[in-house]
Amino acid sequence: MNHLNLRSEAEALREDIVADRRWLHEHPELGFDLPETTAYVAKRLRDMGYEPEEIVPSGLVALVGDTSGPCFLLRADMDALPLKEEADVPFAATNGRMHACGHDAHAAMLLGAAQMLKNHEADLGGCVKLVFQPDEEGTAPDETTGSGAMVAAGVLENPAVGAAAALHLMTVDYARGRVYTRLGTAFSSVDDIDIQIIGKGCHGSQPQHGIDPINIAAHVFLALENLVARETDPTEQCVLTFGSIHGGAAANVIPDAVCMLGTLRTVSESTRSRMKERISELCESMAEGFGGRATVRFLRGVPSVCNDPALTEELIGYVEEEGVAEVSLLEKPIAGSDDMSVISHEVPTCYFVLGSGSAEEGFAHPVHSPRIVFDESVLSQGAALAATAAMRWLAART
Repeated sequence: MNHLNLRSEAEALREDIVADRRWLHEHPELGFDLPETTAYVAKRLRDMGYEPEEIVPSGLVALVGDTSGPCFLLRADMDALPLKEEADVPFAATNGRMHACGHDAHAAMLLGAAQMLKNHEADLGGCVKLVFQPDEEGTAPDETTGSGAMVAAGVLENPAVGAAAALHLMTVDYARGRVYTRLGTAFSSVDDIDIQIIGKGCHGSQPQHGIDPINIAAHVFLALENLVARETDPTEQCVLTFGSIHGGAAANVIPDAVCMLGTLRTVSESTRSRMKERISELCESMAEGFGGRATVRFLRGVPSVCNDPALTEELIGYVEEEGVAEVSLLEKPIAGSDDMSVISHEVPTCYFVLGSGSAEEGFAHPVHSPRIVFDESVLSQGAALAATAAMRWLAART
């Protein structure tokens, strides 16, 4: 087919994309509770001629093109993080929340792509399903994050989705305007771990009359470290981290219980399954050995993001042929997680990373830092990438 020249079309939309991003940045919201964000995005879509539908709280879907043909899904997340912003920008948020993971930019880029797709609707040869998702960060108390909720609500059906793509901005190690991806596993899985260790409280001067849960927790912590060091293949990416261990309130009182909160991240589903089984076994048996007991819960888990190799190679070709960006293949999966993984285990998926400024280029703060700044010059490029992937994929099937 003839070159689409969407890069120049996206450049013409640059001011609109940046304006959308800045409005969203100034109005960060959390979890599934995104009333202002959802209203803003829905209005922008309606102004373009779309009829967005809210299929879960703060989860929007809009269609463009011929729904009787093949269907390609483009997804952007919209939720923020419970961080107080420290970035030195004139549009900083002031409500104690922050778009520190770039979801404001992701939504803005997809709005830009939506406009381009609407401009070319007659030529699509199928349809594009635009998905604006809440709760990617999993801050809501729900056990299912935003992507899982939307899949359960039928986002992959009516029309049935044949392939999907998403895009994430990154800094520090990712050069401005460079696109990165990977064949196979692209992001780690994540499982939050809640370990409750129950002992028997007593006076600190008479430990023989109690069962010390702090002592049990110390042994459990060291033993769990060995699951990675001694039971996991050294070439296998696997991280087990505990960010909170809490119990007791006085120096001379042995408490009744200790709570340990941690995170497990793997790139292999078999390793993920084995580690979860061994964590439970070890905690329960070790606590029992000291006379206590332990309960282990895995919370809000999502699998690893799996890039379908054939689809990824196909989309890389389109992105480079259309002059949108040079694409670099990552040697190993990104240690972070993303709940686009739920969709990636249902339909062929490709997840791209767009560099928004490396440390050498002056962007030294990573995602989830309260001081992160993204280079807005790449936003139109991201919009062009999304539209290009969808349009070329549909054109190859008509």
